[in-house]
Amino acid sequence: MARFVFELNVSLDGYVDHQAFGPPDPLLFRHFTQQVRGLAGMVYGRGMYEVMRYWDDDRPEWDADERNYAAAWRGQPKWVVSRSLDSVGPNATLVADGVEAAMRQLKAGQDGEIEVAGPGLAQSLGELGLIDAYRLYLHPVVLGHGKPFFVGPRPRLRLAASDVVAGGVVRLSYVPA
Repeated sequence: MARFVFELNVSLDGYVDHQAFGPPDPLLFRHFTQQVRGLAGMVYGRGMYEVMRYWDDDRPEWDADERNYAAAWRGQPKWVVSRSLDSVGPNATLVADGVEAAMRQLKAGQDGEIEVAGPGLAQSLGELGLIDAYRLYLHPVVLGHGKPFFVGPRPRLRLAASDVVAGGVVRLSYVPA
């Protein structure tokens, strides 16, 4: 059975505005590439999927690290939860209806870790008891705006692990209490 892990970069004040973080430290970027390679897949909400589609097309300005990340990302199966999209890109499956049943079936039919990305989606899946862990990559910045990591009621959590990854970023891993 797979584990659903909601993980995103987050500011010290709790926001996930990726545009405001700037380019990641090279070691942190390589860490994320390794993380993606180790996944069994990814579940995205519409908004996060549209942000991540950036990696679908090669860009001439990319360096080797960016090309490696794109290859890792493209290689992973993706499930996109959206009622507004009509189609999704390569290696992706659209989940428009029956989200709870589809996600339960996905968890039961896969092994390994499946990344959940998108605060609204994570909130919905958390309320259904489907999120197994929350992983925050805490960046040493204060944004004062953006989308919060946790939307709606906050689940009771227990710290499972913490470590410094790179570039002053601390990874905090929590499980439901």
